[in-house]
Amino acid sequence: MTDHVHDLASVREATDRLLNAVAKLDNASLSEESHLPGWTRGHILAHLARNADALVNVFEGRPMYESAAARDADIERDAGRPLEEHLTDLRDSAARFLATTERDQDWQRTVELRNGVTDLASNVPFRRLVEVELHHVDLNIGYELSDLPEEFADREIVFLADRWSGRPDVPPVTLRFSNGGFVARTGGTEGTPVVLSGARDDLLGWLAGRGLKGAHLAIEAGDAVPELPAL
Repeated sequence: MTDHVHDLASVREATDRLLNAVAKLDNASLSEESHLPGWTRGHILAHLARNADALVNVFEGRPMYESAAARDADIERDAGRPLEEHLTDLRDSAARFLATTERDQDWQRTVELRNGVTDLASNVPFRRLVEVELHHVDLNIGYELSDLPEEFADREIVFLADRWSGRPDVPPVTLRFSNGGFVARTGGTEGTPVVLSGARDDLLGWLAGRGLKGAHLAIEAGDAVPELPAL
C-alpha cells in the first residue's frame, strides 16, 4: 500500500532541493533552453507551480485544469517572469498543495486527474514527487537522472513500466539491472520479448523519454532498443 505520509515528506525534501538549486540561477538563465524541446527553464518552473495548484483542484474535487488550452496558456504567460517571482510562486503553490494534504480526508477515495485518468488520492503525493524530481532534471542545471534518490528512481521505473504495459505499439520488454537483477516487464504481449539491461538512471531515462533515451542500455535479446511513444 502506498505510504502517502512518506511520499509527502519526500515531496518536501525534493521541493527544498529544487528551490535551493533554482535560487542560484539568474534572470537571464531562465530564458535558456531546458532539456524539454520548446521549453525554457522558465516554462518548467511555471509548469511546476501550476501543477501544484492543479493537484489542489484534484483533492478538492474540481477539474485538474480548466482545459488543456488554459493549462498551456498559463505556462506561457508565467514563463518569462523574473527569478524572484518564480521562486515566490513555487514556494506559495507548494505550500498550498501541502496544506491541502494536511486536511482530514479519505485517502482511499478515487480522484480524477487529466484526460480522464483516475487514481487513489493516496497516490497523488507520489505523482507530485515525480513532477518535482524529473522536472528538476529537465531544468538542465546540473541535477541529473543519476542524482535522483534510488528509492524514487526504482519506484518510478516500476510506475512507468506499468504505464507502458499492454500497449500494442510497444513490443514486450524485460528490464534488468546491469548486475542481472530483474526490474520489470513492460510493453505489449505480442511478439518476441526484448531484454534490456542497464544502470538505474539509463533504465529510467528510456522509460521517461529523457537523457540518452536508452542509448547506453545493453540489448540482451532482440534487435534494437524500442522507441517509446511520448508521455
